[in-house]
Amino acid sequence: MLVVDDSALVRDILSLGLSKDPEIEVVGVASDPYVARDKIIKLKPDVLTLDIEMPRMDGVEFLRRLMPQHPLPVVVVSALTKKGGALTLAALEAGAVDVVTKPGIDIARGLNAMLGELRAKVKIAAATNVSAWRVNRQSSPEPVKVSSKALAESTDKVIAIGASTGGTEAIRRILRAFPPTMPGIVIVQHMPPGFTRQFAANLNEICAMEVMEAKTGDRVLSGRVLIAPGDRHMRVRRSGGIYLVECEPGEKVCGHCPSVEVLFQSVAKHVGPNAIGVMLTGMGTDGADGMLAMRQAGARTIAQDEATSVVFGMPKAAYERGGVEYVLPLQEIPEAICELLAEKGSNSRRENQSARTPVRNG
Repeated sequence: MLVVDDSALVRDILSLGLSKDPEIEVVGVASDPYVARDKIIKLKPDVLTLDIEMPRMDGVEFLRRLMPQHPLPVVVVSALTKKGGALTLAALEAGAVDVVTKPGIDIARGLNAMLGELRAKVKIAAATNVSAWRVNRQSSPEPVKVSSKALAESTDKVIAIGASTGGTEAIRRILRAFPPTMPGIVIVQHMPPGFTRQFAANLNEICAMEVMEAKTGDRVLSGRVLIAPGDRHMRVRRSGGIYLVECEPGEKVCGHCPSVEVLFQSVAKHVGPNAIGVMLTGMGTDGADGMLAMRQAGARTIAQDEATSVVFGMPKAAYERGGVEYVLPLQEIPEAICELLAEKGSNSRRENQSARTPVRNG
């Protein structure tokens, strides 16, 4: 792997920290994107770690030039600042697969935790399907067509989405395809604290629906998307005739906070057959049992297929446990959600379907 950072001290720290894992070999370092470009050609690394705020050329512009020509798994190492957060989200849009934040306070303790997280994410990145990023970017998302009558009759529906590695771009593509009158959407995207608010703000600028970082007491409403904060579990609960979210800190579940598992289990319990669950690209098994619980409660469920997933981990785990009804390419998911919203009597028609056989296979 190749370490790219303009600070010699940081390059040394990252190289030493990464090399402590016997499965990781640091083949070189680079002080800026121009040096990195030459070393990528010469050394052919499997993964890059990339600083974002660098002189001469920032990491975002470097990614925009790199990915079309030499697609590589890239893990961003970013400072948790307003500028750093905005640049990091732009880097994820440009093709980076994940992000690790540099420690801000208590550097000694934070540094060890950051290096441990970086080692784990570098190994995940090495297994990612970077060609999926190129395929997914080849066409702009088309707005889906759904009848106003179908949407008017689905005001009590809730769409729950879970995603991890590669999920920011997948979520962006899905939400941009939806009209402003879609049922309420709740999302868990694995992301460090401090980034989810900017992520929601960015989506709010380009989507027809209102997108916001969730807080306890927010209603799940038609036309609104709620994204779980980066350090809070989000749950949906019913209060009379309305749905609300609760966002509270807690221990990691399935290795994450926020956790897709926590969200999906709450949706299974409180929304049941009025829900549609969607599992997008991501490493691990977070949400797999929760999606099964949703399906058993009568919800409709969709998983992203392997060809369009950056990491076919979470969708595969959900499918293997029997929680997935449809396996679809990313570009077909928005339309499929709208088709499910428009269906009548769908639950009774699928009583005899196998829990492990998707009726549509992308």
